[in-house]
Amino acid sequence: MTLPIPPGVAERLGYYVYLYIDPRTSRPFYVGKGQGQRVLAHLSASGESRKLQVLEELRREGREPRIDILAHGLRDEETALRIEAAVIDVLGLDDLTNVVRGWRSVELGRIPLREIITYYAAQPVEVTVPALLIRINQLYRHTMTAQELYEATRGVWKLGGRRMGARYALAIFEGVVRAVYGIDEWHPAGSTPYETRDAHELISRGRWEFVGHKAPEPIWSQYVDRSVAAYFRRGQQSPVVYVNC
Repeated sequence: MTLPIPPGVAERLGYYVYLYIDPRTSRPFYVGKGQGQRVLAHLSASGESRKLQVLEELRREGREPRIDILAHGLRDEETALRIEAAVIDVLGLDDLTNVVRGWRSVELGRIPLREIITYYAAQPVEVTVPALLIRINQLYRHTMTAQELYEATRGVWKLGGRRMGARYALAIFEGVVRAVYGIDEWHPAGSTPYETRDAHELISRGRWEFVGHKAPEPIWSQYVDRSVAAYFRRGQQSPVVYVNC
């Protein structure tokens, strides 16, 4: 049984980044950051996340995860966040139970050269079509397939009746348009089939998903790899912005 971290030890650790290791494979399955007792909080958490499913499997087998402190004595939380983001990018979400990418990963994490050039060189564009600008920052990966990108964009979102006026959905990562889709129909969240996501996990009352298609070439070329960051207010929490609808 993993014991609490003594106060004196916690003080010496400061901010740290940690790994949860599956003893059956000796591979990391979760990356986190924190201070104090944070590293142990997952052992008593409840829920249905992939991380907790792995922990429950280990308990049923009479095992415990190995917990490694990857880096400690870090000067502040931002430094810990930078390291956490980089480690998640190196290991890849496919091999981890982390649900989302690391913090500010486009600026601080692993990224293909072409993508970082696109990000920093993106020129602003005015959106002239009736559209939803949908930020998919937490789900986006630079190695996504076209189907994964489409399915990350089409659901699921908390939207009102204004959605019916949108003809296009723009997939936005860190303010830059990554794809444009024509919207054909709206459906309640989790009610249409997905190939790369579990629709049952997407069911949510009051949320919506669309079925659509890749936008025609003139529309696609007009917006993809262009910046729409100006449409999002600083501090805005909603991932969706209505434009011309």
